[in-house]
Amino acid sequence: MEVKRRGRLEIIADILRSIHDKGGRIKPTHLLYKSNLSHAKLKEYLEMLVEKGMIEEQVVKGKKAIIMKEEGHKFLLEFDRIKEFSESFGL
Repeated sequence: MEVKRRGRLEIIADILRSIHDKGGRIKPTHLLYKSNLSHAKLKEYLEMLVEKGMIEEQVVKGKKAIIMKEEGHKFLLEFDRIKEFSESFGL
């Protein structure tokens, strides 16, 4: 059986989908478990997503939360459309 590795865009989509599925807000620890990435790799992706304006990190009552912004929602929508499109051609 072939193990398929996730590409960069799939990882980004998985991170954003995990946040989206939790109502747009998730604790970093929960995201770490759901993303199936090392702490260092997740941190790298989160920094990039913050830079791109897709997510933001907030501290509320001393607890850190990762919040999805409008750009993150747009990315997820477009990613899903492209994925559906390519699957319709068997790619």
